[in-house]
Amino acid sequence: MAISTETGPAPDPGRGPDPGPGRGPDPGPGRGPGPDPRVVPGGVAGRVLVVDDDPTVSEVVAGYLQRAGLTVHRAGDGPAALEAAARHRPDLVVLDLMLPGMDGLEVCRRLRANGPGTRTLPVVMLTARGDEENRILGLEVGADDYVTKPFSPRELVLRVMSVLRRASSVAPADQPELAAGGLSVDPAARRATKDGMELSLTLREFDLLAYFLRHAGQVCDRERLMRDVWGWDFGDLSTVTVHVRRLRAKIEEDPADPQLIRTVWGAGYRFEARPPVGPGAATGTGTGIGTGTGTGIGTGTGTGTRPGTGTATETDARA
Repeated sequence: MAISTETGPAPDPGRGPDPGPGRGPDPGPGRGPGPDPRVVPGGVAGRVLVVDDDPTVSEVVAGYLQRAGLTVHRAGDGPAALEAAARHRPDLVVLDLMLPGMDGLEVCRRLRANGPGTRTLPVVMLTARGDEENRILGLEVGADDYVTKPFSPRELVLRVMSVLRRASSVAPADQPELAAGGLSVDPAARRATKDGMELSLTLREFDLLAYFLRHAGQVCDRERLMRDVWGWDFGDLSTVTVHVRRLRAKIEEDPADPQLIRTVWGAGYRFEARPPVGPGAATGTGTGIGTGTGTGIGTGTGTGTRPGTGTATETDARA
């Protein structure tokens, strides 16, 4: 069992992280003003697919999510998860990394490859504490967030709500499109293109790209990106690093030598609205090839080919 023991209702998603025992009261339903914790902020009735082979974990997680107003479906392995995703069309998947047979990484890859219905489907991955390599791999294959085991169900609910809020948010219809460096982002339609070709971006990748375009030319450190794009004041900053790397792979001509999202060492990242030209396109005054006419006794015309400026003069000394 990889869940922290705690009692009480699921947290109010609008209040931020639970302060924990002894650090603030939990008003609970009917004990104070504020949003009904059973309602997703913005009135979104989300559908969540919980994928975990441990029935106890799956049941507890599903219970907390249902008490937060979400419709929950459950699956115990990879093939069942893919089938449930196709049948129920969830708004988000809570996916355990360590599944028997087809693991969570492969499930996430297949969800991302199965077409428009699941290609941008938000995924919150459950990983073992200290398993940094697999956590990074999970982010690399497209997970939007993760929670480490053992975890508090309340923390998981907050993470799920944070992702759903962002996924369901609607930009104002009159919000202008963002364009720079051959990229175009339409926040209202949640559509991004590069040189006219539509980009296939996950929820976080789209939000990250839109943020970079809005703040072109500014240095954004990872803490700022975690706060403004993820909506969290704390968390593993490698999440930002991995998402920047994934975004570069989709928008850069050469992700190994990025020209749009530049790394500012020791400071963060800067989006270049006008990428610098390559070495071959540099401007300047070059050194010409000198050409001279030979003058002297006898006949013959000499042509100098050594670098220089001005007129080269050679003397033919032959009689």
